[in-house]
Amino acid sequence: MNIFRISWKYISARPLNTLLNVFLFGLGVSIIVSLMLFAHQLENKLEKNISGIDLVVGAKGSPLQLILCNIFHLDFPTGNIPLAEAEKLAGTRFVKEAIPLALGDSHRGFRIVGTNKKYPALYGATLAQGVWWTKEMEVVVGANVARQMGWAPGDTFEGQHGLDAAGGHHEDQPYRVVGVMDPTGTAPDNLILTSVPGVWAVHGEGERTDSIVAEKPSRLIPGILLAENESREITSLLIQYRNPMAVIQLPRIVNTQTPMQAASPAFETARLFSLLGSGLKVAHGLAYVIVFVAALSVFIALYNSMKDRRYDLAIMRAMGASRIKLFNSVVLEGMIISILGGTLGVLMGHGILEVIGLQLEEARKSGITGLFWINAELWIAAGALAIGGLSALIPALHVMRVDISKVLAE
Repeated sequence: MNIFRISWKYISARPLNTLLNVFLFGLGVSIIVSLMLFAHQLENKLEKNISGIDLVVGAKGSPLQLILCNIFHLDFPTGNIPLAEAEKLAGTRFVKEAIPLALGDSHRGFRIVGTNKKYPALYGATLAQGVWWTKEMEVVVGANVARQMGWAPGDTFEGQHGLDAAGGHHEDQPYRVVGVMDPTGTAPDNLILTSVPGVWAVHGEGERTDSIVAEKPSRLIPGILLAENESREITSLLIQYRNPMAVIQLPRIVNTQTPMQAASPAFETARLFSLLGSGLKVAHGLAYVIVFVAALSVFIALYNSMKDRRYDLAIMRAMGASRIKLFNSVVLEGMIISILGGTLGVLMGHGILEVIGLQLEEARKSGITGLFWINAELWIAAGALAIGGLSALIPALHVMRVDISKVLAE
């Protein structure tokens, strides 16, 4: 007597109930899986993007906005900071490395970032095609930019004023693509990198027409000389600390003694993740409620079916089936439904996240995908089996107590 075959026959005999239970179970599991995958990818990408950056210095405003704009490139700048102040800060004994960023323009949603070659090196970026920029108006584009725009070295385009697609074009100053970066899984994949003087030139700040005397070469921007009363600006500095004392001293100095603001990527991203975590907990709670309802539905369906199958079960007992075998067959029914629902839920969870990654622009730029697996999904599979077994436990115990003689007499 094959108990799996018997269990499957009983399940398939009630197709509508079975489909409803499987779908409810799958819906709850799909929400849990998609949230787990999203949180896992988000946390990894946050960590990869802030790696090597101890402090971000920019214009005063929201510290979180400063981080989102200058590390993740997901928000607007808080303003600009004087180049002279940035140079002074970069020369202090607390700073090991300082990387300038000049923002303000974009092309079809992809941001144009003026910087130096230490910025792509910070993320381990290498060239898939072409060379690094050497002149103004030359750019190196990220892997996602090149793929979506179909660009290769030699192509030209016009920048747009502002960080969205609605900005006016700089038609008289086109950029020329000279290189394409390999994928890094970090922010540069979605950026158009060029020199800071190139960004200045587009906005009429590249040429110095006054009689200011240049004093010394810039620490931050290769190839330019700093004037005595330097008036040019950049958007921010990405800083690496030189020593442990800098952790305590440098943010305080910046925030209290300069017109700039310092924000810690580690602290702000932890705060961001805690804010997102509240929403994720609510969604997880909803998913657990759905799974509980599905388990309750499986329990009710099996319990009710026991009443209709009392005669069948009594016949099976009379033909030699033991109480344990009947118990196992009912538990197996619950586990089969949970396995089907769990499998459907896992597939739906991956599919939901993949659709989100393909349809939403920011998710697509961030590389959110459903095409990968994490070890925690094994716990979901184990949990699905356990829930299925527990849902069937009371009906299975009821089966063991069936009075054969009484049922057959009826």
